Amino acid sequence: MQKTIKQSSKLEDVCYDIRGPALEEAKNLEAQGHKILKLNIGNPALFGFSAPNKVLNNVSENLRLAQGYSDSKGLLSAREAILQEYKNLGVSNIEPNDIYLGNGVSELITMAMQALLNNEDEVLVPMPDYPIWTASVRLSGGNPVHYICDEESDWYPSITDIESKINSRTRAIVVINPNNPTGSVYSKRILLDLVSLARKYNLTLFADEIYSQIVYDEAEYFPLASLSEDVFTVSFNGLSKSFRLAGFRSGWMIVSGPKNLAKSYIEGLEILTNMRLCANVPGQYAVQTALSNHQSIKELTLPGGRLKNQRDITWKLLNQIPGVSCVKPMGAIYLFPKLDPMMFRIEDDTKLILDILQKQKILLVEGSAFNIKDKQHFRIVFLPDEKLLSQAITQIKTVLDCYEQR
Repeated sequence: MQKTIKQSSKLEDVCYDIRGPALEEAKNLEAQGHKILKLNIGNPALFGFSAPNKVLNNVSENLRLAQGYSDSKGLLSAREAILQEYKNLGVSNIEPNDIYLGNGVSELITMAMQALLNNEDEVLVPMPDYPIWTASVRLSGGNPVHYICDEESDWYPSITDIESKINSRTRAIVVINPNNPTGSVYSKRILLDLVSLARKYNLTLFADEIYSQIVYDEAEYFPLASLSEDVFTVSFNGLSKSFRLAGFRSGWMIVSGPKNLAKSYIEGLEILTNMRLCANVPGQYAVQTALSNHQSIKELTLPGGRLKNQRDITWKLLNQIPGVSCVKPMGAIYLFPKLDPMMFRIEDDTKLILDILQKQKILLVEGSAFNIKDKQHFRIVFLPDEKLLSQAITQIKTVLDCYEQR
């Protein structure tokens, strides 16, 4: 008799519920003929956001050149364009060899954790977080330790809480700025405080900055590597969001700071980079042209821009629902509203998301998917047009009414 084939025990505490049970139910509903409004994932192309034609044309023109493997770190032309971009942003002491192209940032995060962590090592990860960070730490044998981001203080990291959780096993601090799922954009002061902690305790900094160019109002993005010249820093960015090229899976990772102290770690990155041969080559051909047209996102985020208008209307309508509050996001493409526990009885936020999906055919993500402790939050993407968003908020309210404690 054949034995049952079981998954690895390494996956016991790994979840990515952004594409979890609710998405599976959404697929079932679609198979039955229902149309689902997918507000669960930041997929700009789904809602009519297109990349600049110049970028698409350049990739098309270079397809013949993209049939073979590239250098394991990526095309030199792409890495040189990234290098110039970061020098313009004030990041010094980097060269093309410090830049790694990847199949999206997600692949590079996994590689960065695998190269660093031994079993039981700890990494400080924000709470709420983008869940691939927690998952990658666990899959690499480490333990994610979640630090508080304070909703009452614009979702800024609590420096006191971070320091209280540092011990002899702590290896690194993850910083997601602009933040997913909260939309918080960190001030220069907060970033300097994080750098000071890393310096004091000899920790590596991991800077997830995929939404770097999507900021609103008076918010200003500061690359962490520009403030951490004496602290080893690994920065992540790519074309998925700011350049509306999610399907190209074109991301990059940069090592900066005192690289001489991280020779062994960098050798580990080299091993993992070589093992996967190279990143998607056609997507790499988009990098140089995209970075030379980086201002294209400003048309969407400045006053009158589509993204800013959609953020404003969604934030306003959510806050008009009795018992719902939401910190205004200053960056990214999400809102992370809170449900007042005195008004709504939410014992299982996954059930709430499934109720909204089944009753209104709207797909959201429960707050607990982002490793936050309470069950009172959910994440909503504001990529659809204003009319669709307004209708969606009204429909969400009708479901919340059923949870209201009278």
